[in-house]
Amino acid sequence: MIHQYKNNGYNIVMDVASGSVHVVDDVVYDAVAIIKKSLNDLEKPEKLKDELRRQIADELVLASYETDEIQEALDEIQMLIDDEELFTKDIYQEYVTDFKKRKTVVKALCLHIAHDCNLGCKYCFAEEGEYHGRRALMSFEVGKKALDFLIANSGNRRNLEVDFFGGEPLMNWEVVRHLVEYGRSQEESHGKKFRFTLTTNGMLLNDEIMEFCNQEMSNVVLSLDGRREINDFMRPTRNGKGSSYDIIVPKFQKFAKSRKGKDYYVRGTFTRHNLDFSQDVKHFADLGFDQMSMEPVVAPSQEPYAIREEDLPQIMEEYDKLALEYIKRKKEGKGFHFFHFNIDLSQGPCVAKRLSGCGSGTEYLAVTPWGDFYPCHQFVGREEFRMGSVDDGILRTDIQDEFKLCNVYAKEKCRECFARFYCSGGCAANAYNFHGQITDAYEIGCEMQKKRIECSIMIQAALNDEIGQ
Repeated sequence: MIHQYKNNGYNIVMDVASGSVHVVDDVVYDAVAIIKKSLNDLEKPEKLKDELRRQIADELVLASYETDEIQEALDEIQMLIDDEELFTKDIYQEYVTDFKKRKTVVKALCLHIAHDCNLGCKYCFAEEGEYHGRRALMSFEVGKKALDFLIANSGNRRNLEVDFFGGEPLMNWEVVRHLVEYGRSQEESHGKKFRFTLTTNGMLLNDEIMEFCNQEMSNVVLSLDGRREINDFMRPTRNGKGSSYDIIVPKFQKFAKSRKGKDYYVRGTFTRHNLDFSQDVKHFADLGFDQMSMEPVVAPSQEPYAIREEDLPQIMEEYDKLALEYIKRKKEGKGFHFFHFNIDLSQGPCVAKRLSGCGSGTEYLAVTPWGDFYPCHQFVGREEFRMGSVDDGILRTDIQDEFKLCNVYAKEKCRECFARFYCSGGCAANAYNFHGQITDAYEIGCEMQKKRIECSIMIQAALNDEIGQ
C-alpha cells in the first residue's frame, strides 16, 4: 500500500508495509501515483514492464516532463521496488495468529490510587475521579497485592511499569510513597526493575513530593490545558474559587526545571472551546516547558465541548501551524518535544507494536482502589469489563482473549488505512464508547491521528533538509 501527500512544499511517499518514507521530486511523485492507479492498488509489481513504462511516460509527457527525467524517475522507482522499499507486500497478517498464541505476561499496571479529585474538570471521563462508582482511596495492602501480582505474572520480563493514576494521586500520597518503597525492596530478590510514573494536576505539589519524584519517578505527567482562560474554564477548582492555573503553573515550572533531564511532560486537552490549540502548545513552550502533548477531548457529540466532524478542517490547519512553529523553534535553538510529532522513521513501527497495539487487557491492566482489574483506565467502572482482582487473579480470560485479538487486521476500518501500523488500530475504549465494540474505530480520532503522522513525517524531512544544507 502506498500513501502520498504534499505538505509544506515536500512530496512525501510512504510505503505502508515496509515503513519506508521517501521525499521525492515532482516527476517521481506523479509517476508513483500513475503506477498505483494502474495496478489497482496491487501491493508489489515485481518489475515495471515495458508496456507500463510506456503508459507512465505518455502520461508524464502530457504533464510537460522531459523524456530523460521520466526515465530517470522510473529507474529510481524500480530500484526502490527491488530494495523492498516501495510497493512491498504486507507480510505481518500471517503472523497475527501465532503472535496472539504467545503466553500473556503482564508488564504494566495503572494503579488508581485515588478515586477522588480536587478539581472539577468538565470533560473528565472519570467523573471527577469517581469512575461510575464511589470515591475511594487505595490502601497500601491493595497496592502491595497489585505489585505482587505484577511480579508473579510478568514472566521473564525484567522491566515493569507502574503508573500512579486517579482522580488525583497526590490525595493519597503516603500510600504512593510506601508502594514505591515496597516495589524497590522487591526488585533484587525477583530480578525486576520498576519504572514508576505519576500523573498529577499539581494542586498538592510541594518540595518534598517533587524531591521524592525526582529520585523515584521515571516520568511525571503534569496536567494543564494551556492559556489561563482556557485552563480555568475547563479545569475549575471544586469550590469554584481561585484560578487552578495560577496555583499550579509556578509549581509545574519549578518541577520541570528540577527534573534535570529526567522525563516529564505537560499534558493538555483541547476541546471545541479552543480549536486554536496550537496557541496553547506555544504557550507551554513560552512558559519554559520543553516536553508536552495536547490531546483532543473525546466526548459524546451532544456535549458542548465535544469535537465534531465539522471541526476537523480547522483542527487540520492547527496541526499544520503547529508543525511549522515546531520547525521554526527547532531551527532557532528553542525547540520543544511534542508527543504526537515524535516518530522514529529509522526502523518503522516494530512488529510487536503492529500486532499487539497498546496491550490493554493483556500486557497492561488498570487496578481500582479496592483491587479490581480492568483492561485499562477508561474501562474502569464498566462491570462487563471487570476481569478479576488482586485477590482472585484474572477470572475473565475471555476478556483477555478478546483484547488479544484486537489488532489492525481485526478492524475493517484499519485495513486500508496508511496509519494503521503507527496507531495500531487506535484506542479500544474510544471504539467501544462510540460503536459498542473494541474492534471498531473512532473516526474523528482516526482523522486527527493521520494528520499528526503526516505532519511528523514532514517535520523530519524539513529538519533533515536543514542538517544537509
